[in-house]
Amino acid sequence: MKSQNTIKTKQLIFITATNTDVGKSYACEQFLKRYANMGYKVGYFKPIETGVITLPADGSKLLNLTKTLNPSFDVEINDVVPYQFKLPAAPFVAKKEHNIDIAFLKQKVAYLHTFCDVLIVEGAGGLMVPIEKEYFMIDLIKELKCKAILIAPSHLGSINDTLLSIEALKHRNIPFEWYINLYKDKGSFNEVTLPFYEAYFNKVHYLGEWD
Repeated sequence: MKSQNTIKTKQLIFITATNTDVGKSYACEQFLKRYANMGYKVGYFKPIETGVITLPADGSKLLNLTKTLNPSFDVEINDVVPYQFKLPAAPFVAKKEHNIDIAFLKQKVAYLHTFCDVLIVEGAGGLMVPIEKEYFMIDLIKELKCKAILIAPSHLGSINDTLLSIEALKHRNIPFEWYINLYKDKGSFNEVTLPFYEAYFNKVHYLGEWD
């Protein structure tokens, strides 16, 4: 267990993925638990959630978990998910006539960080999902000055998406780690996809399997 007295700097971590339906919310859950087990006070923020009918499903679930892990994270769902849109689409499309204020999101980050040591931020879709016509999820990561955690799937064809996402993060000089969410094509992953990753990278990391 990590002593609270050893914590000197706050951390801001952005969970992103190679695409939608790759496991960002599951990854947020894993990292929230990981840091809480290390003795950190954790917090959660999902700037934009689409496909919201009544309450944001992902945001509500992760907020409840965060409050269990860190009871001092005394905030409301509208603080954690400030932009909620009904249409299940990219934010640029789902927001319709509404404006997404990046300065406002930065203020929310600063506010939420007062309740925690490590703030986990969950993106929407992949890195190049548009928030505005010429402003993408990767631009938000850069502007918030986050470390990125890239989640990659395990299905056939995922190598291309993973490498493109890594190149995009490198191009913008965004510090990152990447993890494989081993949940699709599990039976064939070791034969079809893993050999390239082992040849190309020094080490392969799996979501939930920590060093």
